[in-house]
Amino acid sequence: MSDNEKKPFERLPKTVKPEHYVLYLKPDLNNFTFDGETEIHVKVLTATTEIVVNAMELNLKSVAFTPKGGIATPAKVTLCVEEETAILSFATPIEPCLGKLFFSFSGELHDNMRGFYRSKYTSPSGEARHVAVTQFQAIDARRCFPCWDEPAVKATFDISLCVPHDRVALSNMPVASEEVRGNERLLKFERTPIMSTYLVAVVVGDFDFIEDTTRDGIKVRVYTPVGKKEQGKFALQVATEVLPYYTDYFEVKYPLPKIDLVAIPDFAAGAMENWGLVTYRELCLLVDPDNTTTDRKQKIAHTVGHELAHQWFGNLVTMEWWTHLWLNEGYATFVESMCVNDMFPEYEILNQFVTKSVIVGLQDDALRNSHAIEVPICHPSEIDEIFDDISYNKGASILRMLHKFIGDEAFRKGMKSYLTKHEYGNAETEDLWAALQDSSEKPVKEVMSTWTNKMGFPLITVSSKQIGNSRELTLSQKRFCASADMKDDPSMWMVPISLSTSADPTKDSHNFVLSGPTQIVTIDNINDGDFVKVNTGTFGFYRTFYPIEIINQMIPAITSKQLPPLDRLGILDDVFSLVQAGHMASTEGLKLMSTYAEYEDDCTVWKNLCSWITKLNSLFNYADECKMPFLAYARSILRKISEKLGWDAIENESHMDTLLRARIIEALVECEDEKTIKEAKTRFEAHRNGTKILPADLRLPVYRAVFIDADASLFEEIVKMHRSADLHEEKHRISFAMGYMKDPELLQKALDFAMSDDVRKQDTIYVISFIAFSKEGLNLTWAYLTKHWQMFLDKFGGVWLITMLVRKVTEKFASVEAADEADKFFADKPISGVKRNIRMGLETARLNAAWLSRDRAMIAEWLSEELARIANRATNKM
Repeated sequence: MSDNEKKPFERLPKTVKPEHYVLYLKPDLNNFTFDGETEIHVKVLTATTEIVVNAMELNLKSVAFTPKGGIATPAKVTLCVEEETAILSFATPIEPCLGKLFFSFSGELHDNMRGFYRSKYTSPSGEARHVAVTQFQAIDARRCFPCWDEPAVKATFDISLCVPHDRVALSNMPVASEEVRGNERLLKFERTPIMSTYLVAVVVGDFDFIEDTTRDGIKVRVYTPVGKKEQGKFALQVATEVLPYYTDYFEVKYPLPKIDLVAIPDFAAGAMENWGLVTYRELCLLVDPDNTTTDRKQKIAHTVGHELAHQWFGNLVTMEWWTHLWLNEGYATFVESMCVNDMFPEYEILNQFVTKSVIVGLQDDALRNSHAIEVPICHPSEIDEIFDDISYNKGASILRMLHKFIGDEAFRKGMKSYLTKHEYGNAETEDLWAALQDSSEKPVKEVMSTWTNKMGFPLITVSSKQIGNSRELTLSQKRFCASADMKDDPSMWMVPISLSTSADPTKDSHNFVLSGPTQIVTIDNINDGDFVKVNTGTFGFYRTFYPIEIINQMIPAITSKQLPPLDRLGILDDVFSLVQAGHMASTEGLKLMSTYAEYEDDCTVWKNLCSWITKLNSLFNYADECKMPFLAYARSILRKISEKLGWDAIENESHMDTLLRARIIEALVECEDEKTIKEAKTRFEAHRNGTKILPADLRLPVYRAVFIDADASLFEEIVKMHRSADLHEEKHRISFAMGYMKDPELLQKALDFAMSDDVRKQDTIYVISFIAFSKEGLNLTWAYLTKHWQMFLDKFGGVWLITMLVRKVTEKFASVEAADEADKFFADKPISGVKRNIRMGLETARLNAAWLSRDRAMIAEWLSEELARIANRATNKM
């Protein structure tokens, strides 16, 4: 049956409503199975001959229904694999009543990181052990117990676990009672608040823990692998400060008596916000003071802040259906930056937000195959595809734009109103807009609906005319697309516009909403040579297109740093995005890059500049005449900042300089800088023989430098390093650095290694995507992926990781032929849940090809001339 012939997906009937679950689970960690029972207290709302619940991959051993004052045995129980349901059919209609639905069932503890699954680890004594853990978001509670597995169908839960006496057992709530049964314990947990099934959580395994209490009395525990509880200290510190921060910010108390944060060895996502029991990858929770990088520590603070934000925004108030996923993820992504900034102002998180969220969201949303923030979900298989940069990063970015538009006081007041009105219930996007509109008395719904109901964003084109001591600025909007061909697209947005001028670039001189195609603004008391900057602080989610003469007016403010970092960053990223789309010549971007390199010292701006160096380097894998000249040019761009930062940290240096040093060294390695690679090899040798241990911040760039010309002997040593590493983060960077090897035979071995048991399934796709760094590695990776496609489906099928892998590989192509080949390959493959990512990857590949076709001759000529100028300047200095 084709996709078109399948019965349309339907949500569960509303004839029966669950109100409470009594759930018992008994995992068997030797045979990898589990037994369970559930008693569901239900209300039959209308007469029906069927009760339909979600159930998948479960063996239903017995089923019964007892309406109050009677009994009704189902005449037939039908398991529907396609619909992921169990249908209980009755001979006579059940009239409206209260009743109890009983299921006895069993299932397998698979290793597929979804539902109720097993995760493998090695004990301190070297013994292979397993954890049983749940991961139910989005629709996998049904793999553990029969239920109404939709976010709007909330209920309370009494959960009991029967576990071996020597294992830790956790659930959403604290333990209410414990009973010893021989070598087992029966743990009964307190009743949960009313909540969605995807937030139910269970963990059974070996753990140590550390604990603390927040200033408002909430017990916080961090569970770690045995012997590693010291690595949970940083996350514990963050969590105990973050919970009260959110309580104060929302003015709504955290409603549970405890919260546990648990490190899980195998975990598909970074973390999961289960109410009261948050599960994490080890990489996203554990900090080893000697071996964790500054960047990783910062990411852990972000992840803890993100998941704890969900305890209110997602758990207390839940989206009505997955169409509104962005309400959960976009908001948590936005507010995590606020709480981390409050705790660690030295991180400059609010600046980093622009590179980590705004720019990432803009890049994806510039594609024709993007999607609106609110996307109709027609089938559960489509849900995984929207856990993406549009839901998270565009969602967060438009909330940041809105926050500035209405102000923090109105924003906080609206949030409190939203949470209070909908607590323990469900909400849609319109409910959020209504609350914020009431609190701000601004047209929030009218403005923001234009950002959530359609894909894409505007390009604001600027022109200006000096009239005496006034400037007449004309702003026009048109949808921006990376292909530049959107002439017939009528899309219009309500765009909050802010302007700053030379008089004070740190403050808005004008604020207004651009609601139509064009608007003229007059700025008084401005001289002919002064600049006007659109999108102050890069708060707006749009691109700005200035004529060259306006950019030139801003150059002195860029080089003197009169313009703040986020404005310098916004100009740079807009220019290169316009270059990529064909609105500007590539040479204009390269010239601007030279200007920035001479004077720039801000970490956030440099990280963006380095990302464009990486993009161009990848692009020129398909343009031999540009490749080596560009690498030489990029090395010259990086020289000044690298000499300033050096290799070794100085006492009391800033957090941002520590971050930047590692990124600049990594960029120089990527650009094949001989001096940097030589120094890296010297430091690696000292690290290897124990003379001087490499700081964690420098290990990834040093490993990459050393691995470039690896031979078979070094490759074996790399594998041994990976196997012997105790910290997951160290394994991570070793396996990632493999992608820099040049030897095709070793790259092939690396691909096999990525798919072996040495690399956890959760990390495989990242390792493979780094092997695709070079053109040779990309070709080998693509051949491997297509040859073993079924193996990839078997390994990752049903997990969103495969969608990420397909995207990360295909978007690196820069030829129409390669894109066509990939298109042809996927044409007849079962790719449900991967289609959008394939389309986005191939669209990017064709955009890369168009960019090269358009500008490669111009770029080659400019690089040749620029390198000659650089050589002349060097000669003149001698």
